[in-house]
Amino acid sequence: MADENDWTKSLWGENDEIGAANLMSADLTKEAAGLVKEGKVYSLGLILDSNVPAFPPRSMSVTILQPGQVNNSGLGPTKTTYNDDIYMGWLGIGSQIDGLGHIGVDHVYHNGFQGSEFAQADGLRRLGIEKVPPIVARGVLLDMAKYFGQPMLSEGTAYTKEAIMGAAEAQGVEIRKGDVVLFHSGWLDLLKEETRDAARYGAAEPGLGMSGAQYVTDIGVVAVGGDTWGLEAIPFEEGVGVFEVHQHLIAKNGVYILENMVTENLAADEAYEFMFVLGHAKVKGAVQMIINPVAIR
Repeated sequence: MADENDWTKSLWGENDEIGAANLMSADLTKEAAGLVKEGKVYSLGLILDSNVPAFPPRSMSVTILQPGQVNNSGLGPTKTTYNDDIYMGWLGIGSQIDGLGHIGVDHVYHNGFQGSEFAQADGLRRLGIEKVPPIVARGVLLDMAKYFGQPMLSEGTAYTKEAIMGAAEAQGVEIRKGDVVLFHSGWLDLLKEETRDAARYGAAEPGLGMSGAQYVTDIGVVAVGGDTWGLEAIPFEEGVGVFEVHQHLIAKNGVYILENMVTENLAADEAYEFMFVLGHAKVKGAVQMIINPVAIR
């Protein structure tokens, strides 16, 4: 964990731009691969369309075109036809990873980089999403809904250090250095057709509390995610500022945030330990990225 009194200095040196991703190693990757016993693969990404709720003013749309194929039978003697698509939207929408250039404290970001020096309109000059290596790690799911004895947790329910330790003990798992930790709350049920309440989904959420965030960064995790749009408990805990958990994870400790993770099937199978694999589009200078990581057990 970074020193809260001097968090602007990365543990990995003055040129560090990948934060907690430095914790990954070949040995930990091999250990994660050893968790694969059944070969069952879980998709953790939402199906994305223009109706998926997103943090305002984010939105997206797709337009399908057949370039150069209007009023003809296609290309060449084989009459080849094809469809192309134009994506118009924000990259921080749906299932996403928050890069280290996303959240700062008064325009100061991970490793003390000043926003005025690296955040340009045509892309980040530092901390861009292209710098993030593929994340392959041991994954741990904590079923917080089960721990609290509810099918879906209510708004503002905070995962404190004590709750995280209790859920881990109940499941018989431990959080280790280099892990990716996911939380299941049932909140994504609000986007299902039969229970859809997009307004409620986007207005608040259960999530990680400050003491819980401090606990997992003390251990030394690479990334933290959940089945909610903003990961942390909203309304914010008493005494916790606006997205201060984000600040603690990303800016101060270089820990990545994974939002809108589909954890339902992992929870149903009690798949609490697995190999986590994330490869993302390496768009130079981007802040966030739409993702579909997988869990393999």
